[in-house]
Amino acid sequence: MVKETKRQTVTLIISTIVLGLVVGFSSLLLGELLDVVERLFLHFEENAKIPVPTQATAINRLISVTGGGVIVALIWYFLKRYSQPTVSINGALKGKKMPFWSSAIHVMTQIIYVGTGGSVGRELAPREAGALLAQQWQILMTHFGLAKLSTDDQRLLIAAAAGAGFAGIYIAPITGMLFAVEILLKKVDIKTISVSLGMSVIAMLVGSISKGFVPYYLIAQKSFALDMFPFVLVVGILMGVLGAWFRRGFQWAGKYSAMHSQILWQLPTAALVTGLVAMFMPQIMGNGRGLAEFAFVNTDYHLAMFLLIGALLKAAVTIMTIKGGAAGGTLTPSIAIGGALGVLIGFGYVLIVPGASLAQAGVIGAVGFLAASQQAPLMALFMLFEVCHLDYSALLPLGLTVALASASSKLVLK
Repeated sequence: MVKETKRQTVTLIISTIVLGLVVGFSSLLLGELLDVVERLFLHFEENAKIPVPTQATAINRLISVTGGGVIVALIWYFLKRYSQPTVSINGALKGKKMPFWSSAIHVMTQIIYVGTGGSVGRELAPREAGALLAQQWQILMTHFGLAKLSTDDQRLLIAAAAGAGFAGIYIAPITGMLFAVEILLKKVDIKTISVSLGMSVIAMLVGSISKGFVPYYLIAQKSFALDMFPFVLVVGILMGVLGAWFRRGFQWAGKYSAMHSQILWQLPTAALVTGLVAMFMPQIMGNGRGLAEFAFVNTDYHLAMFLLIGALLKAAVTIMTIKGGAAGGTLTPSIAIGGALGVLIGFGYVLIVPGASLAQAGVIGAVGFLAASQQAPLMALFMLFEVCHLDYSALLPLGLTVALASASSKLVLK
């Protein structure tokens, strides 16, 4: 019995390393696919300084998003009609097998749509790819003479690989670990943390080969001062309520998303609406990075109405996209909406507290909205901390924000 336990421990360690490398490489490839699609459809290469194709013509943006919507609607329609049904990460955790080819096509289709400008997060694709690869690895383990793992350890590998997929594409290992532990497994012990964090770190190192260790969002003032705490007390509570409403919105959209032939007209319609908005406001395109970055770096109060409209439209087109049958994440759209609203409220706050940072107001709004919309306070906290490369002084105000947002969100979600 002791010998078998040692063999399972060795198998778990080997699996953590192998999956960290493989999942990290898959995230790297998905990132490259996104770059290819953006260059092909919009003739630009996304980075933190140029997160949206503002140099593309308005007609180019309209054609890109609408054309992308038509293409992926056809792919998803034929995929759902003629191939094995795809299985979600939660389904995989319950023991359902993710069919390899249909899952792989499903994952790449998500990236294609985001690359053309579709309004949905790109983070679901690498997470699903990670879970798929973990299942495939568990099939191969017997061929290498490795010990068969317990059901709990098999679930751990799937959850950890899903989190590692996120870590590999956003270069955020703690966030990847917390996604596995806080959202998927809802279990905290030494083994779950060690496997999840170890796999996410390896995936991050592999994923960083392409983009390097650079912040996903540019924040000018990374060191937080005490003058932001009164702002936290108000915005933390408000973002909790607004984030909870957004959560209800995308959950409703997912529950009643287009099925079968409905996707052939509902998703292109959502894409057309997104494209029409993008003609005048390209910041709402893609996963929301453009809107968030625009909010973080612009401090002109004349942009207040633009930020308000941008946040409302981003929420609307994201919910419409999910309702239309698209698959994708809601983490980065949440950051975009919360960041825009945070800066909007910050315009008023700096009149009371001159010298307060509007960029930090945006980060506080983003982390509160994200914590409420995902119901994952720790993941939200460390996601903003990692993707913005914040100073350690941010942990206290951001921690208080997610605590207040999580508490107030319960008033809406109970």
